[in-house]
Amino acid sequence: MTEFQLGQVLDQLIPMHLCLNVSGDITHAGPTLMKLRPKGELIGNPFLDVFRLRRPAGVKHVSELFNLVGHKLYLRFRSEPATSFKGQIVKTCDERVLLNLSFGISVLDCVREYGLTIADFAPTDLTVEMLYLVEAKTAVMNELRKLNNRLQSAKTVAEEQALSDTLTGLKNRRAMDHILARKIEANRRFGLMHLDLDFFKDVNDTYGHAAGDYVLQEVANVLVAETRLDDTVARVGGDEFVVLFPDMTDAAKLKIFAQRIIAKLERPIAFNGALCRISASIGATTSENYESLNAEKMLADADFALYASKSKGRAQVTFFSETLMGEDRSAEQMKQKGLRPHH
Repeated sequence: MTEFQLGQVLDQLIPMHLCLNVSGDITHAGPTLMKLRPKGELIGNPFLDVFRLRRPAGVKHVSELFNLVGHKLYLRFRSEPATSFKGQIVKTCDERVLLNLSFGISVLDCVREYGLTIADFAPTDLTVEMLYLVEAKTAVMNELRKLNNRLQSAKTVAEEQALSDTLTGLKNRRAMDHILARKIEANRRFGLMHLDLDFFKDVNDTYGHAAGDYVLQEVANVLVAETRLDDTVARVGGDEFVVLFPDMTDAAKLKIFAQRIIAKLERPIAFNGALCRISASIGATTSENYESLNAEKMLADADFALYASKSKGRAQVTFFSETLMGEDRSAEQMKQKGLRPHH
């Protein structure tokens, strides 16, 4: 067998081997080692210039190296990355020196660092079995990760759906209650509006529920367009909406928002060739009106102020105050009787 043929056989059987001449120079290296140092750092270079023996320590001459035939060696590259190896040195029948190396317990780190694959190891190397297991585990973990992402996405969608009104896409009553409770718990300043559509029943009775649904969607678009990004707009009933305004308790500014919303809602809404005409009545209150915040109390007061807007002719905003209870007798009477003005 020629030296070339022998090299081919060794490359297949022990792809992490080195051949040294009598001077200690590297004359051949297995394909896996060549991948670790592809820039000509192996062939033709003295073995002791490329590798440093950790154990046995103190080897400085090639003759000392050759005296270690049959011993287990612990060595590493001198240049970075200073990969560690285990190895054994033997002499061939033609007096050449053969050194076979392995990564030892650091094999997985080396596989990742150098981008090695199963093909870079001898078929009988136990590393191959371990890499099969690692690849299988990686594949399983990737699938589990994908499944977890899908489940998380599904959970997010389900949670969003549970807190959203399916018709308008706004927050629903449950979401509004949750957000309101958090603002109260955080002792945040905020304004609250309760909005009820005027003449909405006429739209349903005249043009049908499809028209009513379309009008509600258009109302939602107006409310979103006329409020700020961090405001909360919720549909809390058939044609009832609540808007929360974080950090806004100035009645004058809230009134501007309310009047702008009412003006936009009074514009006729075209549906299938017909013009649907509605308006809105609004009741409002702010956290400044209370020494101790209570969600039910605030919603009830905004609702009472809404009744006052209805009783005064609709299409307006009324702010709750303690004096309102005595001033707006008609609204109070309507509420006590359980009667809401005709929509």
